[in-house]
Amino acid sequence: MKSRQMSESIIIGLIMAFSGGFMDAYTYVFRDKVFANAQTGNIILFGLNLSSGDFSKAVEHLFPILAFTAGIFTAQLFRMHFKKRPHFHWRQLSLIAEIMIIIAVSFMPQSLNITANSLISFACGIQVQTIRKIRGNAIATTMCTGNLRTASDLLCSYLHSKNGDDLKKGLFYCVTIAVFMLGAVAGKIITDIWGMPAILASALLILACFIIMFIDEKELEG
Repeated sequence: MKSRQMSESIIIGLIMAFSGGFMDAYTYVFRDKVFANAQTGNIILFGLNLSSGDFSKAVEHLFPILAFTAGIFTAQLFRMHFKKRPHFHWRQLSLIAEIMIIIAVSFMPQSLNITANSLISFACGIQVQTIRKIRGNAIATTMCTGNLRTASDLLCSYLHSKNGDDLKKGLFYCVTIAVFMLGAVAGKIITDIWGMPAILASALLILACFIIMFIDEKELEG
């Protein structure tokens, strides 16, 4: 195994954040205005529909929640069973699974939006469990709430202590949020143009990360 895991490199974190924003925009624009990456909204809507007796609508929001959870389970199983493979990192296997799911979604018409959104939630569950740290710092590439909290915390700490490391880390989290937003902008524009197959752009971004993982980070940095 490499001395420094490429899966925790800055370039992979930013590419995955861009892809995360892209996927969220795609599901919102093309798949019934659903945010498939983070599940807070689905949990709230599930509860609201359940309380109003609209059980069929509640189930529509339950499926992505269960799929997201199943994605986390899947990535964790990959980690437990393939962690000690010397030439093929378990995270690469997770990315391949995510790419295959996204490709499948790109062929699904809007009549299958519930299935498509659930599959993307499943893929996001895999991603959030697979890409969890950048240079040892906890990060989320499919949502921004945690990153925003951490950025605010670090920047506040810098104003108090003038610790340069806090400033650098805080700014990096801000950059990650900005890249996620840019991914959403790109997702909106490309989905408006391409429609259903636009999600393949995310598959290409994740494929790039899969390939980059074969490179030693020290080589990449020169």
